[in-house]
Amino acid sequence: MTDGVMLKAELPGLKLFSRGKVRDVYDLGAALLFIATDRISAFDVVMGEGIPGKGRILTALTMFWLERLGVPHHVITDRAAEMPPEVRPFEAALEGRTLLVRKLKIFPVECVVRGYLAGSGLKSYRARGEVCGVPLPPGLREADRLPAPIFTPTTKAAAGHDEEMTFEAMTALLGKDRARELRDRSIEVYLRAAEIARAHGVILGDTKFEWGSDGAGGPSILADEVLTPDSSRFWPGDEYAPGAAQPSFDKQFLRDWLERSGWNKRPPPPPLPRDVVEGTAARYAAIYRRLIGKEFTG
Repeated sequence: MTDGVMLKAELPGLKLFSRGKVRDVYDLGAALLFIATDRISAFDVVMGEGIPGKGRILTALTMFWLERLGVPHHVITDRAAEMPPEVRPFEAALEGRTLLVRKLKIFPVECVVRGYLAGSGLKSYRARGEVCGVPLPPGLREADRLPAPIFTPTTKAAAGHDEEMTFEAMTALLGKDRARELRDRSIEVYLRAAEIARAHGVILGDTKFEWGSDGAGGPSILADEVLTPDSSRFWPGDEYAPGAAQPSFDKQFLRDWLERSGWNKRPPPPPLPRDVVEGTAARYAAIYRRLIGKEFTG
């Protein structure tokens, strides 16, 4: 940890399970320890600088949503004091950025739901008039609200970019019943979350979910981060103006700077100027404030 920013969770004596773009995961035997660092990625590349407060904001927002959505999920506790004894020596560093979760078999699909036309969905629409095989009406503008939310899954790549896939391809991968369940439940959760966000003055443009199974044959279980600025597009409702890019409470600010920088989107990334780091941190803090209703204090 440097200057209050955690780029890597080092827990001597515990077994590192994986180190992803944002999270470090430790294997505790019966459960996993998810640690949200302050790393940030864009275009599938991890930046060299961390975003102050980011890991704690992502963890707090995930818990905010799980407490309101009423769907089965994998979190056992977010309180370090309630975690197994071997975690206690690291309690001070981990508090607020750590989830103890059930082990699941994660389905190899990112379940993306779009309520508005933006990002890669906009690019697909402009090129082909559809997104992931879902046809859309002609004449839609950037950031227009769609007639109804659409399910646009992607592959879940172990490395590199996730790729668009059709629902038919997802069905071939997972089977008809499971594919339909994930589609229908993802849209249902999106609609519920969009309503909650709207009550807080926020538009949920799109989001992605991960689902898993505990092998018991029951319904799928919501996993990983949920409805955070890393996995979702959040826009201020009072500034919404379709036809152009929207002000955002997510890492679009960082992506926009990287696009202007001339970077080729391959490692290594360019150093981030201080104002880009601070501007990104401010946007994460802003969505925390809008949804949770208080200032983020670190």
